[in-house]
Amino acid sequence: MSRKPSTQSLTQHDLAGTWVTAHGYVRQDLHADGRYEETRGFRKAAYRGTWTVSDNRIVYVDERGFSARADVVDGEIHHAGMRLFRIQAAIAA
Repeated sequence: MSRKPSTQSLTQHDLAGTWVTAHGYVRQDLHADGRYEETRGFRKAAYRGTWTVSDNRIVYVDERGFSARADVVDGEIHHAGMRLFRIQAAIAA
């Protein structure tokens, strides 16, 4: 069964936070102010730039002007053949 992008219109507020691949190699920190930082393996800040969201699509533009996109599907970010899952912030007791 193929997954389809969400039909819900999302905002940056909905997606801001930390997202990571299941194996932990790629980590994206999406900031509510429209900035992002991506870590790959031990290379912190491998990519930095801005991100925007429209409907269920994220568009990234890094500091060098390269752009990429991702789709939000079933609560996951699908980007460049990867699936990223939100890391839930720990709630202090």
